[in-house]
Amino acid sequence: MAFLSGSVGFERFKVTGADFKHFQDEHIEALTRFAANANQAAGAETSSIGFIGGDHLFDTQFFLEKNVIDNALHCAIRVDTNQVPSAIKKAWLQMELLALAKDNNSGRPTKAQRQEAKESVEARCEEAARSGKYHKMSEFPVLWDASQQLLYIGSSSSSAITHTADLFSRAFEIELSRISAGSIVTQWAEETEKQSALDDLSPATFLPEQAGADSVWLNEFAESYDFLGNEFMMWLWWHLETQADTFKLSDETEVTAMFARTLSLECPLGENGKETIAYECPIKLPEAMQAIRAGKLPRKAGLTLVRHNQQFDLTLQAETFAISGAKIQADETEDAEEMRVNRIESIRNLGETVDLLFKAFCDRRVSKKWSSDLDQLTRWLKGDVNKSKKPAA
Repeated sequence: MAFLSGSVGFERFKVTGADFKHFQDEHIEALTRFAANANQAAGAETSSIGFIGGDHLFDTQFFLEKNVIDNALHCAIRVDTNQVPSAIKKAWLQMELLALAKDNNSGRPTKAQRQEAKESVEARCEEAARSGKYHKMSEFPVLWDASQQLLYIGSSSSSAITHTADLFSRAFEIELSRISAGSIVTQWAEETEKQSALDDLSPATFLPEQAGADSVWLNEFAESYDFLGNEFMMWLWWHLETQADTFKLSDETEVTAMFARTLSLECPLGENGKETIAYECPIKLPEAMQAIRAGKLPRKAGLTLVRHNQQFDLTLQAETFAISGAKIQADETEDAEEMRVNRIESIRNLGETVDLLFKAFCDRRVSKKWSSDLDQLTRWLKGDVNKSKKPAA
């Protein structure tokens, strides 16, 4: 069961419309009603989606004791497709048209022949579908945390997320909204009554040539403040290099951070391309510094975070806050159920730690101290400040 062993990757979604505090038999019944293959039509080309129990691809057994762990519902989603690939359909059509038009004086198929070829290909596709030759199955895990009403989807694929939203809407009559840098800071501003300060924010200018320019990757579907995810990574980089590697969080805890393993950067103007650096500590390499001095911004980074004496190794996507390759360190125990509970709690702590660190940046970003940070960061990019660590102001 994916969230319960090995490394994990997920995007988080806020659940609305769920008016309960604990999972009950009715939720298990809903999983059973919408299980994979339960309503799948046979024969013609089809695509279907349903729940599976999480043990394996054909597991459709659901129980409270099995699928509910520490008030979190764990299962998986299976997507079945029975469709002939478009490239094969195209080839079949061309072959039919060539055969039908070979005796035509013009060498081109007539309108009637085109229709005949189309019908022939459709019949061939139906036959292939009935044979199951092109039947494919894929799966990805989901974890629904009732204590926070969050849904963790173990995939960043847009089709997987669309399928999940549709299936959960039909099965449980709930709606999902993606958690991203923008949604996190918006909720934080509401909770701390700093909406007015947030309203005044616009993207920071780290280099003169970036002034007033929107990042090419922030399209109309992005949250209003998703750009703060990129600024957060830039600020974190500067802070670790020139200030300290430990941060005080709003819950009175501390987190120690470092960049590790991988770093992806991209020019926000779409002019200087992309760059990915793999190294034990990528920000220590000269090419990493050259990249941000050339105007690139970090979009994805490997991070190591330590909080509550628990270490998390993960890769964080700046705008969506999608987490991948996360290594979860749960307390070891011989009790299998206790291990499952510890694992779920560690996943919660991972998300909370990332969010609290980002909120520490957001608090700094809307405060009067930001102008000083930005000035120091800009001078650091130019290379005219001492890089030795010193306490943050």
